[in-house]
Amino acid sequence: MNPLMGVAIAVGLIIFLILFVVVLSFFRLWIRAFLSGAHVSFASLVGMSLRRVNAGVIVDSRVISVKAGLNVTTNELETHYLAGGNVVHVVRALVAANKANIDLSFQRATAIDLAGRDILAAVQTSVNPKVIDCPDPARGPAMVAAVAMDGIQLKAKARVTVRTNIQRLVGGATEETIIARVGEGVVTTIGSAESHKKVLENPDMISKVVLQKGLDAGTAFEILSIDIADVDVGENIGAQLQIKQAEADKQIAQARAEERRAMALAREQEMRAQVVEMRARVVEAEAEVPRAMADAFRKGNMGIMDYYRMKNVVADTDMRESLSRLDKGEDTEKGPGR
Repeated sequence: MNPLMGVAIAVGLIIFLILFVVVLSFFRLWIRAFLSGAHVSFASLVGMSLRRVNAGVIVDSRVISVKAGLNVTTNELETHYLAGGNVVHVVRALVAANKANIDLSFQRATAIDLAGRDILAAVQTSVNPKVIDCPDPARGPAMVAAVAMDGIQLKAKARVTVRTNIQRLVGGATEETIIARVGEGVVTTIGSAESHKKVLENPDMISKVVLQKGLDAGTAFEILSIDIADVDVGENIGAQLQIKQAEADKQIAQARAEERRAMALAREQEMRAQVVEMRARVVEAEAEVPRAMADAFRKGNMGIMDYYRMKNVVADTDMRESLSRLDKGEDTEKGPGR
């Protein structure tokens, strides 16, 4: 036998085996789709393999959609797969929406899925509403704290029942926005209450006021109800603020008193300095008297008799002052004995 012919036969056998394996693997998918009434051609299956598309996922999704009475083509499923979407979730969401009479097209479902939202969970939440805790204990404090007008702190916990709004799911705010808005509404309602007792007596006033604010605007949910699960009394914030204000006023008063005391001491020191200065001037002036007298003697303006008369006047003045001091001392000593 010619060696070239043997090589050709071997290559042909290898190609035949490869084609047989490929046809066998695609045949299972083809026969499954054919028997389910969701026909998919061999050419489409081969093209999926060349485009690196999971043909099994596409065929299964096609079978599910056809059995549910949905008109979803193979090209649409393949396009969404190539775009990075979750084909299985989209098809299941379409089936669930169809059974629940929810208006959901394939284009909107794929857009929601490609936007990063779980379309199947959204449809399930639209059919079966879920409850959101406000605040979420896993992300922050267990209760929302607010202060009534009488200064008493109240801590409340709310449970919000929501249903997914499929039409606003793309571009709508998430659960975090709902939790933040409800928390803000609870704080506002408690803060506007005249007394914390009114809130404790009628906790449903919080849910009524908050529910009227339309907090689900611009979100991907529709708020069905807001229920206050618990309300606890906290600290007396008003009294604490008054105590702190009184302490601050006390410190301000002490600072002002210290300022006045310092000013008084400075004024006293200034007056003492003025007295010392005046005494120095008196001493300086008295030191000039002998010089003036000597000058008067030399010029003949003052005689010796004038000098003696002046000395007598000075001595008489000193004696009178001494007697006056003695009289005052006697009166002081006699005063207690009377």
